[in-house]
Amino acid sequence: MGMTSGETHHERSKGKDVRTSNIVAAKAVANAVRTSLGPRGMDKLLQLANKEVLISNDGATILSKMKVLHPAGKMLVELSQSQDISAGDGTTTVVVLAGALLEACDDLLNKGIHPTQIATSFLRAANYACEALQEASKPVDLTDRDSLLQAVETCLSSKVVAQNMDVFAPIAVDSVLALLSEDLTDVNVDLRDIRIVEQLGGTVEDSELIPDGLVIPKGSNRAASGSGAPATVPDAKILLIQYCLSAPKTDMDNNVVVQDYAAMDRILREERKYILNQCKIIKKTGCNVLLIQKSILRDAYNELSLHFLAKMGILVLTDIERTDVDFICRTVHCTPVAHPDQCTPQKLGHAEQVKDVWMEGGSNKVVKFTGVAKSLDTYKTNDKTVTVLLRGSSRVVLEEAHRSLHDAQCVVRSLVQQRYLIAGGGAPEARAAFCLQQQSVKMTGQDAYCWAAFAEALAVIPYTLAENAGMKPIQVVTDLRAQHAAGNMGAGINVKSGKVSDMYELNVVQPLKVSTSAIQLATETVA
Repeated sequence: MGMTSGETHHERSKGKDVRTSNIVAAKAVANAVRTSLGPRGMDKLLQLANKEVLISNDGATILSKMKVLHPAGKMLVELSQSQDISAGDGTTTVVVLAGALLEACDDLLNKGIHPTQIATSFLRAANYACEALQEASKPVDLTDRDSLLQAVETCLSSKVVAQNMDVFAPIAVDSVLALLSEDLTDVNVDLRDIRIVEQLGGTVEDSELIPDGLVIPKGSNRAASGSGAPATVPDAKILLIQYCLSAPKTDMDNNVVVQDYAAMDRILREERKYILNQCKIIKKTGCNVLLIQKSILRDAYNELSLHFLAKMGILVLTDIERTDVDFICRTVHCTPVAHPDQCTPQKLGHAEQVKDVWMEGGSNKVVKFTGVAKSLDTYKTNDKTVTVLLRGSSRVVLEEAHRSLHDAQCVVRSLVQQRYLIAGGGAPEARAAFCLQQQSVKMTGQDAYCWAAFAEALAVIPYTLAENAGMKPIQVVTDLRAQHAAGNMGAGINVKSGKVSDMYELNVVQPLKVSTSAIQLATETVA
């Protein structure tokens, strides 16, 4: 009998050790990104395996680059990526919150409460907290551009590019709104319809939105520029071909043995005749801008074909990636052509102007399509696309600007999906913690302990915000609780003045979905 109890005790202690190990590992991951939370959070400088340097304070980016070996730690990395997909913002918040909840679990386990009971209570508490936040939120109208800009500026305030938010906020808002239908009844936006083209050189302020056009990040192929290839084409008629403008080859390797010069001349003459015929077919459609898809089997074009096309006054863009074909076709409303026999005027796309543009401060050109025509018969809601031309002085700045702009666009998408705004600056977590604390007092048994612990864990977010801003966290959190107890639902931490203020008056707002998604995802991971 003693033997049995000994084995049971050993099994229990082993299970407890595993739980403790998981909690310690997850808390270590949470503490690694905790210092980067909020507008005064520190940026992390990472050296990657390929010796490249990364500067970011985006939780999902930092964790995705860390080599986390422990399974529980990996769950927190996946958690931040889930939040990034779901809401786009709050990736650091969700990890810090999960770490705080695990710490609360550790205390509850030490009190003898069963893990299943803790998980059940936490999930119920999370649902109650989300309901409380819904009541504290304010509805937003997508026609109210100022409210959307305020939400985006709150998101950008903690990024490396915070000083350029006056450039990025309008780009983020306008790029997402451009994809919506006229009546704004959409319930979702596909951000893959927004193409961000990075160009090294210049400054971040030079970035621009091209709502009714397209940018190809490589200049036109003007190898035969001496032949009069145009640099600017007004009233462009665009054709995209997926076949090769070069001499045909057999499927297998072959050698042609030429005995005399007459035979060589005949081969060259036939090749010239074949390519000229191909170019005439393209010109016959009325095309004056030609896009050639990249080929791997043989040359997609040669000098001779470029020479003929330049003589015909056609602007040529070569090496179009296969992955870009769908986006280009939806933008300029053309149909890709796979064989010369299919070249017809109906396959052409249209634009007011196509122009080779030299990038100031850089060393390369891009081709800019503007004033893309929207034919009524083919133009549907899902055909809308937007291009953003992003500039930066270095590759590190460009990459961080790209990530920040994507997060800002995700914030606008969150408002399209769930049209409610809530105060920022730790106000949602403080409000939810206050409501849970009030509710736990009315409860009895183990649930009361679990809900109170959940409320304490939520308070870690405002505590960390205050700590990172160099304020006295205990004093600030106490003031925050007092304000919420007095009924001020918008009370949050003003890191600029170092005190508790009404976030709605300061226009520090964020989408409701960011906060509710963070609470629900963190609780599900912990449970």
